[in-house]
Amino acid sequence: MKTKDAVRTVGAETARMLELGHPWVLADAYTHKWPAGSIGQTIELCDSQKRFLATALLEPEERIVARVLDRKRIQFDHSWLSERLQRAIELRSHHADLSKSNAYRLVNAEGDGLPGLTIDRYADYLMLQLYSAAWQPHLNLITQVLQELLSPLGIYEKSRPQKTRELEAVSDNKNYGRLLAGKAAPERLEVQENGLTFLVSLEMGLNTGLFLDQRRNRQDLMERVKGKRVLNLFSYTGAFSVAAAAAGATQVTSVDASAGYTAWAKDNFSANGIDPRQHGFIVGDCLTVLPNLAQSGKIFDVILMDPPSFSTTAKSRFTTRGGTSDLVAAALPLLTDNGLLITASNHQKVDVAEYLKELRRGALQAWCELRVISLLGQPEDFPYPVTFPEGRYLKYVTCVKSSILTGKSK
Repeated sequence: MKTKDAVRTVGAETARMLELGHPWVLADAYTHKWPAGSIGQTIELCDSQKRFLATALLEPEERIVARVLDRKRIQFDHSWLSERLQRAIELRSHHADLSKSNAYRLVNAEGDGLPGLTIDRYADYLMLQLYSAAWQPHLNLITQVLQELLSPLGIYEKSRPQKTRELEAVSDNKNYGRLLAGKAAPERLEVQENGLTFLVSLEMGLNTGLFLDQRRNRQDLMERVKGKRVLNLFSYTGAFSVAAAAAGATQVTSVDASAGYTAWAKDNFSANGIDPRQHGFIVGDCLTVLPNLAQSGKIFDVILMDPPSFSTTAKSRFTTRGGTSDLVAAALPLLTDNGLLITASNHQKVDVAEYLKELRRGALQAWCELRVISLLGQPEDFPYPVTFPEGRYLKYVTCVKSSILTGKSK
């Protein structure tokens, strides 16, 4: 770190952002002049006056060309990484209620001072995901330190290929996970969340089958659905559906475009001693299924929608921007007055204010009023710095529906 080869100068705007605590250096006219470097190289960032700003990992040729590791000069080695990981472990033990869960996020990238790297715990296994290739040269060191600190049965890496949007629909049976160290996990590994059992896959598919950032929100749902009829749209592997059924919902209907995910959802019901035959499962595009349910006179007390930010089926394409309002408008006729509409989005580029506008547009289309009674995000094991607003991505909104009484007809 003392050689000139490790020093990179940033422009005034980037220097200002770094001083404000942002962890990224975006490619610009200044970074294009940087000398060549290798992926994962540790560099020092300084301003035009040669004033030191931060130590970072280099990823040349990418939009984010460097990610800040520390605001002081460091030696990126076993000792430094061990201390940073130990700090992440302690945050969870002190501030997150994990007494009934053994599936949670152990390292949340920028939120734990390891930008571009996430580590999730699934029972006795760990799953690494690299959102920056700069971590690839350091995988052996990360694995070694994790083995020393936590002694997991196995450590996996789940690759994050480019163009994941296009791959999502066809990735169910593709192997994106690989064992880095230890013993291989079962094809379907049982984990616990809020006292419930879920089946996850550490090898197959782009995702494991359980989105850990919704743990606290599933607990919130469980407190609202006893004796209620619940419709779960974009149900994926049925985690919200299982939570609702386990909490005493009288009927849970799950809708997803994937037959494979629907079968997985039924297995999750069975894993909790809940007979899936007592509940409903529909394989189909939600925007097509909703009018069919309305035509058949179906009514629900709670409707939940947690779509991906982007999805494509044979007949339609969904995106958070614009698509959310249409989805809300199509769902509201199926919701009883004073019923709950619960919507979620993990789209990082759509902030809370913009997302609420989407809900407003959908409500107006359906001649309904929605009143927000709860606005949640990700749980304590998904921390983010106040200097990094991009880290606050998850929006989970619970609204009460009431019909608008006006002189106008629909």
